[in-house]
Amino acid sequence: MDTPLLIVFARNPEKGKVKRRLAAATDDDFALGIYEKLRKITRKAVGTCGGDLAVYYSDHLPERDIFSDTGAAVFVQQGNDLGIRMLNAFRQAFADGYKRVVLIGTDCPGLSAGILRDAFSLLEMNGAVIGPAEDGGYYLIGLRALLPELFTGKRWSTPHVCEEALDVLENNGVNCALLPELRDIDTIEDLFGAGLS
Repeated sequence: MDTPLLIVFARNPEKGKVKRRLAAATDDDFALGIYEKLRKITRKAVGTCGGDLAVYYSDHLPERDIFSDTGAAVFVQQGNDLGIRMLNAFRQAFADGYKRVVLIGTDCPGLSAGILRDAFSLLEMNGAVIGPAEDGGYYLIGLRALLPELFTGKRWSTPHVCEEALDVLENNGVNCALLPELRDIDTIEDLFGAGLS
């Protein structure tokens, strides 16, 4: 199908289970409040992104949620680490017939509908698209075909995640477009200048 798919990986917003590094420096209530602000930013961005939407929750399917009015397909993430969960989500999307698939999290205050539309557009001419994060990870990854090596045997939350992904793509002959670098919110330091606190 020609319509692209946007996958959103979202943690269920429960106190003590979100933004744990941030909570360690503040408290669980503060961390949950920041996470809810980030979810609202993500919800606004996905509303006019121009693709189908699938939301993958970390633990369970909520009865009502901030994404409930989007018409999104909803799933629970499957796998014992982040990479396997992402791989399984991409695998499902391609099995469902999508030709352009973009995956994001809910940690990026700079995310916008324009960036998501740009990601879909770049996938028309490139095999992959990545949105690098300031911490060395990425806030977005998009593919036109499944490439398991991107997601297996990786150490996540390191400063080399994006660099390693770009190496995998290059080694497999997949041309990759880059989006603007943005900030993910994981620690108290990440909040400085982010306008969220």
